[in-house]
Amino acid sequence: MDNLMFCYQCQETAGCSGCTKIGVCGKKPEVANMQDMLIYATKGLSDIASRLRESGKTISKEINHFITQNLFTTITNANFDEDSIMERIFTTLSLKSELLNELDNKEGLTEAALWEGKTKEDLYEKAPSIGVLATENEDIRSLRELIIYGLKGMAAYTKHANVLSYDNEDIDIFLQNALAKTLDNSLTADELVALTMETGKFGVEAMALLDKANTSTYGAPEISSVKIGAGKNPGILVSGHDLKDLEMLLEQTKGMDIDIYTHSEMLPANYYPFFKKYTNFHGNYGNAWWKQKEEFESFNGPILMTTNCIVPPKDSYKDRLYTTGNTGFPGCKHIEGNIGDHKDFSEIIAHAKKCPPPTEIETGEIIGGFAHNQVMALADKVVDAVKSGAIKKFVVMAGCDGRMKSRNYYTDFAKALPEDAVILTAGCAKYRYNKLNLGDIGGIPRVLDAGQCNDSYSLAVIALKLKEVFGLEDINELPIIYNIAWYEQKAVIVLLALLYLGVKNIHLGPTLPAFLSPNVANVLVETFGIAGIGSVEDDIELFFGN
Repeated sequence: MDNLMFCYQCQETAGCSGCTKIGVCGKKPEVANMQDMLIYATKGLSDIASRLRESGKTISKEINHFITQNLFTTITNANFDEDSIMERIFTTLSLKSELLNELDNKEGLTEAALWEGKTKEDLYEKAPSIGVLATENEDIRSLRELIIYGLKGMAAYTKHANVLSYDNEDIDIFLQNALAKTLDNSLTADELVALTMETGKFGVEAMALLDKANTSTYGAPEISSVKIGAGKNPGILVSGHDLKDLEMLLEQTKGMDIDIYTHSEMLPANYYPFFKKYTNFHGNYGNAWWKQKEEFESFNGPILMTTNCIVPPKDSYKDRLYTTGNTGFPGCKHIEGNIGDHKDFSEIIAHAKKCPPPTEIETGEIIGGFAHNQVMALADKVVDAVKSGAIKKFVVMAGCDGRMKSRNYYTDFAKALPEDAVILTAGCAKYRYNKLNLGDIGGIPRVLDAGQCNDSYSLAVIALKLKEVFGLEDINELPIIYNIAWYEQKAVIVLLALLYLGVKNIHLGPTLPAFLSPNVANVLVETFGIAGIGSVEDDIELFFGN
């Protein structure tokens, strides 16, 4: 095999076909291959767990959590640390052996369930034969990977709920059954398409679980003005998505002259009532994840990466970058702590005390907090604006941001929107337009930020509620346009969830996923009206006419 690796799970994959020598994300071939090996071992563990359940036995919550964390570890830009991934592989093999001993009937078990390599050398030898390209049929491969990437996104959201002591075993059971089915060579393309749609169904349930976990723990997000300037105290910058890590850090820095800032997808933490009681919770610093090299440099203090998205750090601030949870980067300090554990942040706090305050890179405030509870509180106002014609269209521009210059499209598209259009957003894609001065319509801001990428669930709830309010039969009769940017696997589960809910004619960019074979892409186009993006001018004409 000529390829040193093969990965095409993110939007920036090389040539929109696949990274074969090193990941565009910075992932080395050794790490990519060990991630493939971890997924393979996890499929085997899931296969055994599924068979044990069929025989009437119970799988522990700890194993369910471990499987979701394995998937989360392999998400784009989460973990670059080969040693920590290997450790998870060996633990997975050990758990697999324990469960295998409990299984009475081992007939029909997959090779992944039975394989028992135990050394680094075994892993390196095995990895090339079990990766993405091991599935020869292009369409079967495409559907399997679409399902797996959806499951990775689902696992990320489920893990965040688990951290807050919320579980849904039905989601765990489906996730493990689906993983095992990606090993089943007897499944036809039609059966895999059905499994893809079922993945979307459970994606909705996973996002609903996390929404319940977040709002029950921290209160429903409320309309909030968030400071984006810098204070005069030393600071700690929290990036990623994990609200529990932020809570523990804020609690441990109470009464200290250390300011805590959010970054990128942590911005929506500022919308939750719970966090507003902390006087040292300063606001948000910076923009989307891909700008972190310059923004982490200017922040001056330590950075806590709670989840993806990590960009391989510059040496100038690498000693200030701390990872925790399922993240990792070689040479960066990792703060230990599993689901339910108390994490000790004393080292990063001590580090912060020695650092100068952040360098201010912008000033002012931005407004957010338009999750479904808050928008429904404004429902009468919104409905009246639609009925009067003040609001002609809602434009869902949720999803991810990224480095490619082609993503300037989304800024230009937002600027070009008619003044009677309102943007509904969630995820880091918002940074392309959430600081533009787009004004409001009768007091309703023209950019309504629901929160993190998982809060795309809020946008679906809003759409379903508006469908009910207007007495419509079909969600697609609403004056809503879907023009979504994607980057990694959490965006995949959001897409599958929207398809399951019946949303059609979604435009996806800046490119369609490389893992969609021509035939699978055609199914999505013909069945759901999936399309790419064009020029801003052409798309404005397409969506709004003259």
